[in-house]
Amino acid sequence: MSYRILVAEDHPLLRHGLRALLATHPDYVVVDEAVDGREAVTKTLQLQPDLVLMDLSLPGTSGTDATAQIRRRLPQQKVLALSDYDSELHASEAMRAGCSGCLKKDSAPEEMLLAVKTVLAGRRFLGQALASLLLDGMLRPDKSRDANPWDTLSSRERTIFKLIAEGGTNRSAAAYLNLSAKTVEKHRANLMRKLRLNSALELALLAVELGLVQRPQMPSRTPAAFQTGLAG
Repeated sequence: MSYRILVAEDHPLLRHGLRALLATHPDYVVVDEAVDGREAVTKTLQLQPDLVLMDLSLPGTSGTDATAQIRRRLPQQKVLALSDYDSELHASEAMRAGCSGCLKKDSAPEEMLLAVKTVLAGRRFLGQALASLLLDGMLRPDKSRDANPWDTLSSRERTIFKLIAEGGTNRSAAAYLNLSAKTVEKHRANLMRKLRLNSALELALLAVELGLVQRPQMPSRTPAAFQTGLAG
């Protein structure tokens, strides 16, 4: 039996590497590729593959948001998330969005193929590195986990947060999301208030601490409201 797989990854080298790895298995066929979250949603709805390999750090619409959109339209669609970061937040949000599995991009080829096989079989899979992070998070006191204001953001606010953290403006985020600039400005003001942030710099630094963007060469300054939620 052949399984049809869509690869959603914006880095060409990794995208081609995933295609080459899957080609080593006689039952796996890569039917198409996507380079951003919007394209991943469109192509998944069109092709309805057996599995989507979803990069969580896709530009614009994140892999997490793309997965949520896909699962609303195709509740049975299997999605295996690929993460750049050692981030409990990335993994837990991916699973809540509807991913059937999640593992690091730098996992061994054998673990990647095992993850694909497991998810295609209808079971869940969590990579060894991310499983340890999630277990640590589960063992934290409930009070510490509840103290994180990130959980109060809506899906739209989280998408705008990521766009702004990546250097976007209200205008560019509005154009990408097909919203008015005033709507984006309102969402941005709401998320800044919820997260108790005072500037775009604080927002960018928080995104680094949460593992949502790559760490720049500068000292970290996490807002005090998150010290408890990110500890551990």
